[in-house]
Amino acid sequence: MSVIRSRDNARVKAWAKLADDPRERRRQGMALIEGVHLIEAFLGTGGTPVTMIASESGLGRRDVARLVAQAGVEPCVLEDGLFRRISDAEAPSGIAAEIRIPDAAFDPAASAGCVFLEGIQDAGNIGAILRSAAAFGVRDIAYGAGCADPWSPKALRAGMGGHFHLRIAHSADLAADIARFGAGTICTDAHHGEPVDAIDLRGRVGWIFGSEGAGVSGSAAAAASRTAMIRMPGAAESLNVAASAAICFYERARQLSTRGAGG
Repeated sequence: MSVIRSRDNARVKAWAKLADDPRERRRQGMALIEGVHLIEAFLGTGGTPVTMIASESGLGRRDVARLVAQAGVEPCVLEDGLFRRISDAEAPSGIAAEIRIPDAAFDPAASAGCVFLEGIQDAGNIGAILRSAAAFGVRDIAYGAGCADPWSPKALRAGMGGHFHLRIAHSADLAADIARFGAGTICTDAHHGEPVDAIDLRGRVGWIFGSEGAGVSGSAAAAASRTAMIRMPGAAESLNVAASAAICFYERARQLSTRGAGG
């Protein structure tokens, strides 16, 4: 087994750029996923990596060796210091994979339920929202201008595998896509609107979340059917956008569950 040890290796340079540069990910249509849990989740959905990448010491771990065998792809082995060059983790587990970003374009008008994201710049928040969407069965994600790249290492890590259960598409005109979704779009606001638990959410819903500072833009809000807020009896002025999204998704799931329990 040969081990790559040179910092000038072209493949290592390409992987480092893929990890660091969203423009490169878009250009290639590729992303890097890292860590045992993410790769398990990817393989568990039937995904096939383009390249498996292991560190020299990581390949000696039982869980890493198991994933390499499961993938059925001969790994590219890097000296530990070189692996850290492509890793975004503080303590790399020694396993990564180069994958194709799915072509997940969808028609909002035909979506059974969608999340529209606008201007959310923190990749951790993007990933956490995607994790919650997957957990509560919201399949479609449309992200617009100003959003962090959902396929960045930070967003993937926060998503905990949720990405692989979703259709995630960039929207060139978010307001138009919200309007195309039709009735049932709900714009979230920190202080104004109907309490989310007072809205009937048992039908088709398109959630709209904006940045924590600026909120949803005027054009996106105008395209929505209604505006919702979360009741907050405590002292905090507002909630983190990812926490707000999780509460909204849970409230819809609760209403659907209550309807089912009541016959």
